[in-house]
Amino acid sequence: MNLLLIRLIIFAVLFFAGLKLYRMYREWKLDREGQLEDASHQEGNQMVRCSWCQVHVPESEALREQGEWFCSSAHRDRYLQEQRPEE
Repeated sequence: MNLLLIRLIIFAVLFFAGLKLYRMYREWKLDREGQLEDASHQEGNQMVRCSWCQVHVPESEALREQGEWFCSSAHRDRYLQEQRPEE
């Protein structure tokens, strides 16, 4: 009877230790995947310079007109007005 109880305690300890190791592995794996995802996300977002005010903005937020980058539609309109020849 005592041997059965000892085996049961050893089994329970090994089970909980294995469960703890599995959770640690899963957390490490999720952290690693998150870091790789963050790195790939940062690489794809290039910075461009506004042709009017020279401020750098992410390419995804910038406006492009006639091959030039702009941080806002107001700066785009001002830049294009200055580029047009006076009639």
